[in-house]
Amino acid sequence: MLLAIAAILAGLVLLVWSADRFVDGAAATARHLGMPTLLIGMVIIGFGTSAPELAVSAMAATDGNPGLALGNAYGSNITNIALIVGLVALVSPIVVHSQVLKKELPLLLVLCAIAGSQLIDGELSRLDGWVLLGVFFAVMGWSIVQGIRGKGDALAEDTESELDANAMPIKAALLWLVAGLVLLIVSSRMLVWGAVYVAQSLGVSDLIIGLTIVAIGTSLPELASSIAAVRKNEHDLILGNILGSGIFNTLAVVGLAATIHPLSVQAEVLYRDWTVMTVLTAALLLMGMKIFSSERSISRFEGAILLTTYLCYTGYLVSTVVR
Repeated sequence: MLLAIAAILAGLVLLVWSADRFVDGAAATARHLGMPTLLIGMVIIGFGTSAPELAVSAMAATDGNPGLALGNAYGSNITNIALIVGLVALVSPIVVHSQVLKKELPLLLVLCAIAGSQLIDGELSRLDGWVLLGVFFAVMGWSIVQGIRGKGDALAEDTESELDANAMPIKAALLWLVAGLVLLIVSSRMLVWGAVYVAQSLGVSDLIIGLTIVAIGTSLPELASSIAAVRKNEHDLILGNILGSGIFNTLAVVGLAATIHPLSVQAEVLYRDWTVMTVLTAALLLMGMKIFSSERSISRFEGAILLTTYLCYTGYLVSTVVR
């Protein structure tokens, strides 16, 4: 048991660190190969914070642990909105700009509805997985086209500055690209093995482990980037990062896991976890709209509501284990 717990802790630390190194190497390599800065920001760096979820869910699907794969994806979305946005809003109210209300939040709600429709029959087939991946690539393509048309200039400038600040030679970039990818696989293997072993030893479902311990661990990059953004008063980055990760988790993470191995879906995933995820997304939209207020922001009070919701949800999950 102690070895499994150590594997979980070491796996989480190594997973987050290796994902960061992999993205740095990939971004630098792409720049050396002449890839446009905008695409590097949207595709590679945007992919970075969700790399842990992707690696863990893919490994869990390969090992035949559907609960862990789904719990990690949906649990990360719940953690991102309720825990991370809640904590950040308590520190400093988050200003919500119109583009987020018009595009990202409604899009994530639609994607939640698509995901829910696939869960009704109690299984995510390979066809379901390919559909999710197809939608993901369509969304990415649409975002890239929007950026090329001039609506992503700020992102391109931010990415340019970040790449300049972290410039590295091509050999170093390739080294970190390969080493980061290898360590991602190794660390996700450690984490999945430890989580499944602990779950089996305690008689806890791998779904609960995925929704709690693994989801929190794989959401650490989002937490770190959100804290950095609030220090710089860059509210766009906070919600953009959280919503981008939510889109990636809902489509790419679940889609890849299902194409690797069809996933059996427990009933509570639909009526409990998917419902909480969808309600939180809708609540975030309503908090940002504030029809009767001139200032669209997520206040400290609303942050407290989100955080309380997360604590109640997690408390309920724990109560189902200790009964």
